[in-house]
Amino acid sequence: MDTADQDISLLRQMRDGDVAAFQRLYQRHQGSIYRYALMRCGRPAMAADVVQDVFMGFLNKAYRYDAGLGSLQNFLFGVARNLLLKQDKHERRHQSLPGNNDEDGEEVLMSDVAEPSDIVFTQQMTEHVRQAVAVLRPHYRDVVILYELQELSYAEIAVICDIDIGTVRSRLSRARAAILQYSERLGWRPDAEAKTGTAK
Repeated sequence: MDTADQDISLLRQMRDGDVAAFQRLYQRHQGSIYRYALMRCGRPAMAADVVQDVFMGFLNKAYRYDAGLGSLQNFLFGVARNLLLKQDKHERRHQSLPGNNDEDGEEVLMSDVAEPSDIVFTQQMTEHVRQAVAVLRPHYRDVVILYELQELSYAEIAVICDIDIGTVRSRLSRARAAILQYSERLGWRPDAEAKTGTAK
């Protein structure tokens, strides 16, 4: 039985009143939802609150999952993302890297010169990269975290973020270029780290 089938089986048991089934679903998914929320907001307490809100809303049927629309994990990522977007609006506190304007008229997260940035993500997730991800605008941060860290497909990210695949690709490309630019600006050269194994 694959992961999706196991989730469906546990969901049926949970809906039949099996508390242990809910606990198993929580144990299966809370770690990835917490990591996403933590990278997204940068605050452990808020990330924990998001996880709690996601699963309590799920348990109380405030958030209704339809297995025909995708996996449970992706549904939970989508709920977490919506909660974090609400928090963003409440705080009105957005930092960004300098750049030109994107399709929405706000600062974009890429340099004018396209540079290969795969090496940033083939190394261990360094503190420099964490810092760079933290200053991305939220919708860029979403695609980076979901693609690079959660290893979701473009199609899955498009569903979670309610955007088309082309937008996923564009945001990911811009975000990756910005992370590389930001890391270099801090004095970290990924090519040097790749050769020496140490950050500069």
